[in-house]
Amino acid sequence: MSDDKAKMNHKVSVSGARIIPLPQLPLRDQIDHLSGVVYSQVTDVRSVRKLEMSLLIPRNDRPKPAIIFFPGGGFISSHHDRFIELRYALAQRGFVVAAAQYRVLPERYPAPIEDAKTAVRYLRAHAQEFGIDSARIGALGNSAGGYLVQMLGLTNDESKFDKGPCPDQSSAVQAVASLYGISSLLDVAGTERAHVKQASPASPEALLLHGFTVGDHVGKSIQDDPELAISCSPVGYLEGKKPPFLIMHGTADKLVSPMQSERLHAELVARGNRADFYLLEGAGHGDIYWFQPSVVDLITEWFRGAF
Repeated sequence: MSDDKAKMNHKVSVSGARIIPLPQLPLRDQIDHLSGVVYSQVTDVRSVRKLEMSLLIPRNDRPKPAIIFFPGGGFISSHHDRFIELRYALAQRGFVVAAAQYRVLPERYPAPIEDAKTAVRYLRAHAQEFGIDSARIGALGNSAGGYLVQMLGLTNDESKFDKGPCPDQSSAVQAVASLYGISSLLDVAGTERAHVKQASPASPEALLLHGFTVGDHVGKSIQDDPELAISCSPVGYLEGKKPPFLIMHGTADKLVSPMQSERLHAELVARGNRADFYLLEGAGHGDIYWFQPSVVDLITEWFRGAF
């Protein structure tokens, strides 16, 4: 039987099927998911703690830009597998997307920043096996994670936070997206009630800087040492050339004031840096509006144009 007749017979045999045409180019790559990747082991007198990341990797042979995500959690948690809608959307658009744990309370500043820097260095050290273009690594974070990525981008030239594994690699990032992030630990509050809470020595910001009270010791509030608070905040590291920033906040955020993002944007632009600022009307702190396709598309398209 000729090949043409075989094809005709094949068509007859499936004539009852509905034919779906092949999609037009460009086609999307398959996405591989790696979980439980240990990027650092933190050892102290009490324990050895493994810090993990998970990765979404488009399956192709091209070197790809990477985005590393740091989750929010009020400095008391770092559940890194959150925000899957946005992370998967970025992977579909060709980015390697890593999501990383970091140390939280009772660990104190600068432990979370040291972890974030280590995570970036780890990606660079393993760029070849993960298919990463090590010259294009961006950072994405929300809330407390927004604070971390701001610190990453604003301290590219600082070496004091580079502690831990992969010391031969750079921890610099080439683009930063901060969602309702904290730019100043001194005045995070979005409402008077939240401001009163933050003024307590038991606030996460105070504990991050001053630690927990012991015995009869009276802890310090964040306002007890304003200079320290600013020196440990993104707004304390504004001088010098910075990578592009995407800054987003909700107008109805009652936990972290939109003024946090407004101030960071103004300071960056005044110094000649690129900073794109968006207010999401009616959105609160990490509510459902942040997971909608229009917001996800804006963030992914911004990263595509940032490198």
